[in-house]
Amino acid sequence: MNVTWYDALGLFGVGLILAAYFALQAGRAQAHGLGYQLANLIGAALVLLSLMFEFNLSAFVIESAWVLISLYGIVKARRERRTPRS
Repeated sequence: MNVTWYDALGLFGVGLILAAYFALQAGRAQAHGLGYQLANLIGAALVLLSLMFEFNLSAFVIESAWVLISLYGIVKARRERRTPRS
C-alpha cells in the first residue's frame, strides 16, 4: 500500500481527534478546554484537506460538521470567559 502525503495528513488528523476524545474520556481533558477544541478543529481540518485529493462525501460531511462544532465550542468558551460572573 502506498501512503501519500495527504493520506498521512488525514491519518494524523484522525489521530488528533481520537487522542482528544480519549483524553476527554480518561479525564485528562475538559470538553470546554481550548486544547480539546483545537485538537478536534485541526484534526478535522487535516482530514478535510486529505479529502481534496480523494473525495468521500460521507467523510466530508462528518468532518465539516466537526469543524463547525469545534468552532462553535471555541467561540462559546471565549465568550463565557469574557463575561463576568455574578
